[in-house]
Amino acid sequence: MAAASLPTTADVDRAAGLLASVVPPTPLQRADRLSALTGLDVWLKREDLTPVRSYKARGAYTVLAGLTDEERARGVTCASAGNHAQGVAFACARAGVHATIFLPRTTPRQKRDRVAALGGEQVEVVIAGEAYDDAAVAAADFAAASGATVIPAFDHPGIIAGQGTVAAEILAQSAALGWQPDALVLPVGGAGLIAGCLTVLAERVPGVKVIAAEPSGAASLAAALAAGGPVELESVDPFVDGAAVRRVGDLTYEAVSGARSSVDLSLAAVPEGLICVEMLALYQVDGIIAEPAGALAASALRLDETLAGLEPGSKVVAVVSGGNNDVSRYADIVERALVHEGLKHYFLIEFPQEPGALRRFLDDVLGPDDDITLFEYTKRNNRETGPALVGLEMQHRDDLAGLLERMEASRLRVQKVPPDSPLFGFILD
Repeated sequence: MAAASLPTTADVDRAAGLLASVVPPTPLQRADRLSALTGLDVWLKREDLTPVRSYKARGAYTVLAGLTDEERARGVTCASAGNHAQGVAFACARAGVHATIFLPRTTPRQKRDRVAALGGEQVEVVIAGEAYDDAAVAAADFAAASGATVIPAFDHPGIIAGQGTVAAEILAQSAALGWQPDALVLPVGGAGLIAGCLTVLAERVPGVKVIAAEPSGAASLAAALAAGGPVELESVDPFVDGAAVRRVGDLTYEAVSGARSSVDLSLAAVPEGLICVEMLALYQVDGIIAEPAGALAASALRLDETLAGLEPGSKVVAVVSGGNNDVSRYADIVERALVHEGLKHYFLIEFPQEPGALRRFLDDVLGPDDDITLFEYTKRNNRETGPALVGLEMQHRDDLAGLLERMEASRLRVQKVPPDSPLFGFILD
């Protein structure tokens, strides 16, 4: 397979043969909760149950298997926000190849520790830069100086072929159950997974509906398709760290755009808050631990635009990939979910600096079920009022209208803090 050429379905089949004894097929499981929620027959492809808790080991091992003895001796390197690094570490430990892996400082501690544990003596972890792109520059510089082979996170024919085995498994497993998917929902970051899957789907099930689920704060594939080629996003929300990619790959874009004539491709930009809602549902109802990128595809099923065109009862497969969530992030996840659902709101309130002001706010403004979750007040002697940042949690989102009416009728100056305000970033941090 030429270094710059797109992989074929035959390449995906060869990758499946290489992976058979290294990454066993992951389960295809019916999702009762999502089926009831959507009216579809939803199944989850559990890539979170691979040894590295994502599909990333598939592509990494496929690339390693194609190295020459000389390349293996010089070692490999990569940059990653976490999951690709784990895939490379796992593959290198199995293949006996040394890797120097660069991670940005934003990579959660849990992922850093997993990279080291999976790679063992074959892996050296280096922290470089604030974002993935910084780590990628550091890895490229290291490769130029050392002769190590760079294993890209997504833009490589071997990576694409390896990730394409996910679609091949879905088709084989669904056929064994006596059906064929009407639609697949695939998480998208750099587009390696969807590029590989479309390689298979375009040939074996032409016309199938494919939904590309991206974080709304990092929709790099949508930007590329709109521009007619890969472009860099001006800014990226790093919350969905496993899919927060500024620019999709050249090869992955070529594979996706080339397959559009053979499949029914649509795009879904999923709000980060909605991803948090689904993460909590996966955990609390289904017992599935998913990181933000892992819940991305399932979250897209909550969007009306994703469901458009799908008949009730349609067989839909969503890929769950990314089970490396740091438990310390759950407070932030709960917060974002409540804000997205309209159950938590923040206000800047000017309180008169006089006795009883707070008591009147509690008695006259707050509803019986409203809960103060944040109250930061600064008393200033040279002013008649003092500002406070107040966070309120409600039992029902419809309670907000009554609260706003009571605030309007009070003597208080109140400003609601919208979720897109820069101040919100400080609250969530």
